[in-house]
Formats: sequence, C-alpha cells, structure tokens
Amino acid sequence: MSVVPNRRIAAQNVVVEYPIYNATSRSLKQTVLRAAAGGSIRGDDRGHVVVRALDNASFEIFDGDRVGVVGHNGAGKTTLLRVLAGVYEPVSGLVEINGRVSALLDLSSGMDNEATGHENIFLRGILMGLTPGQVATRVDEIAEFSGLGDYLAMPMRTYSSGMLMRLAFSVSTCIEPDILLMDEWLSVGDAEFIDKAERRLDALINKASVLVLASHSEDLVHRVCNKVLRMDHGRATLRSIEDTK
Repeated sequence: MSVVPNRRIAAQNVVVEYPIYNATSRSLKQTVLRAAAGGSIRGDDRGHVVVRALDNASFEIFDGDRVGVVGHNGAGKTTLLRVLAGVYEPVSGLVEINGRVSALLDLSSGMDNEATGHENIFLRGILMGLTPGQVATRVDEIAEFSGLGDYLAMPMRTYSSGMLMRLAFSVSTCIEPDILLMDEWLSVGDAEFIDKAERRLDALINKASVLVLASHSEDLVHRVCNKVLRMDHGRATLRSIEDTK
C-alpha cells in the first residue's frame, strides 16, 4: 500500500443539528422514541424542534488507518461522513483534514437527467473538485470504463438505472484520493460491470492513505478495517478492531 505521509483527520467536539419545522417537540420525540433510533431531540430558544445528529464527536484518524463506522440507523454514520466530505458544516466544534478527500456517498449527486452522459461527466467531475481541464484529461478513460459507448451522447433520462450507476461510478472513481470516504460497500451496475468495478474499488482502497467506511456489516468491517468508530445517538467512540472482538 502506498501511504502519503501526514494524512490525518481530527474531529474535536463536533456538533451537527437539524432544525425541524412544523412539528412540536412532544410529537417528534414520541415518533423518534417509537423508532428507537436517531440523535437527541431538543427545542431551541425559538421553540423549534432540533435533532442533534452529532453530539460532541471527537476522534483522530491517521495514515494507514482503515476505519469502520458502525451503529444503528440514525446513529449519525452518514452525517459524520458528510461532515468529513465538507457537505455539512458543524454548528460547533472543529474538523481538520490533511489530504485530498474523495467521497463515495451519493454517486449521482450533481448529475442532470436532461444532460448527456458526456456533459454529466463534467458536471460530476467539477462537483468533485476537479477543474474542467482535469476532467477533460480523464474523459476518454471514464468513457471506456463505463462501457456506455454511443449512449454517452444521449440524455441521461434515457438510461436504465444500471447504466446510470455505471456512469456515476466511473466518474466518481476517476481520481486517487488520499482519504476515501464510503457509505456502505458499493456494488454497482449489472453482473458484467461488477467485477471490474470491484477491482477498481480495491485499487482505490489500497492506494488511499486513509479509508473511512460506514457499514451495517460488522463482518465486513472486521475484514477490511483496523479500527472501529462506533456511533450511538450522535456520539463517537473510536477503538482498535482488536478491542471490539
């Protein structure tokens, strides 16, 4: 594995809250309690219901770490990944990231159904932080990997769901990040595409200095990761994988 020195993620007392409008604190609390999941529920000083999705989360992740993020539905796993990806801004606390981040969360985010496949390569690439020139140097490789051929000249609304995922995966994995964020292990496209997609995914993981993988599969986490970040109602506890066996 090629590891770039000094890659690191540090979170200190990170808080993320969502205001919920048109709901009373009592009724929302009852709903969440019935579901037995989710962050803590409270009211703010204006009477709005607030869900605290991350509650003073603190941890450090270093070069070479493969961290599995686990916890029940609503525990804060996806919210945490989105904070690390820069999608969500904490209301308080600090996140420091040293290294280029690639987030395999919502692969089709930023893509336009009315635009062609070629146009969507640029849309998605720019959303990932690439310049138009950087995307242009990757277009041929992305097109070849996707296997979509002449369909790339057609609007994406004409694609099947498998074709859409082929394109989204091909663009999303066209860079080699220092820090790779994943929300569940990806299995995309049809059977013909899955094998080469998994080979590319394995190569990305091996080359990344840091992997943060949210998953409901503890077997997968124990197979791939050396640390476990357990989320529980927005709180985070980071341990060695050996301490969780």
